[in-house]
Amino acid sequence: MPLYIKERWNAYTDYDPLTYAIWAIYENAKKFYREGRYGDLFSFRKLQDAGFHLWYTTITLAIDVDEFFIRFENTTAITKLVPQCEGVVLELGPSLGNQLARYDQSKVTRIIGVESNAHFRLDIEAQAEKVGLGDRYELVTCGAEESDVLERNGVGAGCMDTVLSIQVLCSVPDEKAMAREIYRVLKPGGKFIFWEHHVSEDWITRLYQNVTNPIWSRLIGGCCRNRDMYEALAAAGKWENFESIEGDADPAKPWVTLPRAWGVLVKAKE
Repeated sequence: MPLYIKERWNAYTDYDPLTYAIWAIYENAKKFYREGRYGDLFSFRKLQDAGFHLWYTTITLAIDVDEFFIRFENTTAITKLVPQCEGVVLELGPSLGNQLARYDQSKVTRIIGVESNAHFRLDIEAQAEKVGLGDRYELVTCGAEESDVLERNGVGAGCMDTVLSIQVLCSVPDEKAMAREIYRVLKPGGKFIFWEHHVSEDWITRLYQNVTNPIWSRLIGGCCRNRDMYEALAAAGKWENFESIEGDADPAKPWVTLPRAWGVLVKAKE
């Protein structure tokens, strides 16, 4: 069995995301100092959130990364997944609102976006207006796991037609608890539409993910590369079509550090 040493080395030593993240945190630390926000200098969460937003806005505008993300997503299953949202939709972690343009507006009646990073609020609201969803889009700034806050905003048990999650479960505090919460708020017959990365099946890449994850997750918005999404979703509850989940994990490319899984899971009807 080949070890693919060259390919692994190239994949494992791609430090660009970490480099940009460190730069963004450093720039925000300087900003906090200049503004006299000395207490915020000792809050890593505030530095992390501000840095993550800077990475997605200032840097993306400078090097066209955001357009790269959109172009990349256009080559994936995302373009077929998002238009399947219907009815009342709970969108987890919209960040800049890249998915808003992909909704089939004839199918959705209301969209509740849940974004834990308040720095993205203006970006999301502007994008909702741009694509013509301003009157149907409501943003709640809280963690996706904060069920009490969501309850106060009309997100309760069995009331969502669709939950959408595009690379969000990697960054919530507990993906298993989040999967259970998603299942709880879905109506029977409701759809969980997702596109997520997960732990590698290759033991060498999995070891790399586990070793580097503490640094990666701290700098890249809480993102964890070593989560078992299949296990989390299977334990959430009974789905009508769990076996329909697809993925791009390729035994011929064991060095890939962010293999993806996606699907449209339907909550079993009682």
